[in-house]
Amino acid sequence: MTATQAASGHHHSTRAPRRRTLLGTLLAGVVAVGGLSCGEAQAPSKPAAKSLRIAVIPKGTTHDFWRAIHAGALKAERDLRAGGVEVEVLWKGPLREDDREQQVQVVESFTSQKVDGIVLAPLDDKALVRPVEEAARLGIPTVIIDSGLESEEIVSFVATDNYKGGELAADEMGRLLDGKGRVLLLRYQEGSASTTAREAGFLDRLAEKWAGLVLVSSDQRAGATRDTAKRASENLLNRFGRDVDGIFVVNESATSGMLLALQDGGLAGKVKFLGFDSSPAFVEAIRAGQMHGFVLQNPFRMAALGVETLVDHILGKPVPKLIDTGVHLVTPANLDTPDVQQLIHPPLAEYLTTAE
Repeated sequence: MTATQAASGHHHSTRAPRRRTLLGTLLAGVVAVGGLSCGEAQAPSKPAAKSLRIAVIPKGTTHDFWRAIHAGALKAERDLRAGGVEVEVLWKGPLREDDREQQVQVVESFTSQKVDGIVLAPLDDKALVRPVEEAARLGIPTVIIDSGLESEEIVSFVATDNYKGGELAADEMGRLLDGKGRVLLLRYQEGSASTTAREAGFLDRLAEKWAGLVLVSSDQRAGATRDTAKRASENLLNRFGRDVDGIFVVNESATSGMLLALQDGGLAGKVKFLGFDSSPAFVEAIRAGQMHGFVLQNPFRMAALGVETLVDHILGKPVPKLIDTGVHLVTPANLDTPDVQQLIHPPLAEYLTTAE
């Protein structure tokens, strides 16, 4: 079953509320990568003295999430060097998270440069298959992070359990509304496996557990930027604003756009609002009572593990096919706990200049 089939299958699973395994939930937005275990199709071991050039390619470069990914990759570079493995991280990605062609070109460019490996957050689970499989044919392995790819020619998938993140949001929405109310889901964009899994987790959980929550809209998409998300949010609020009790949005830029639309429309704090990913604006909104929680990933750890897993593979070590980097729900009640504060404030300044 392909990743898209797995993801879309969740939309038809509302009659089967049994708990999914970690592997099963992750497959909502990922790919089965069997056939590469036991040393099969592994890249040849490289001499330890050689500096390994690892390309790290994000979906975009403008959001706080990707700055944390960048810092995590550089942490892995520093740690590996300290352990005696010479590694150079090469960072490049498209500016916008809807520029599939530019991301394809970045992968192809690094492939032509004969890098030793690629760590990729594909912004489309299909469009990036061909360049990744071409790199594999040329002996350049790829570890996928953040969002799935419909290919078996990858080393490992290192990501959040995005389906579980959607479930956490549904349960929190049910709690906030005492199990009764009208809610809407603002989706992200077509082709993004990670957000598709979040959407599926939210919708499935509502259907399985929260029959009193009525879904008034779940077919609108925010698009790739805060500005497109704000316009989509304004349209939704114009249609449903006075009749909606709760809103869930599935990534950083879409959450930012919805927050601005709620603030501009005088609805911030009057509607239960849950987002995904973190930014200083979201923390401020929670403290102001304008936001009621957000689902938090660990992009810093995700990127570090992605680079480390790829280097282990290049050096001939066995690596897991699936690595879950954790998912958490941040609420006003736990916002100031040490664990949450550490996740919200990864040590970016240790690894990035202000310009990066």
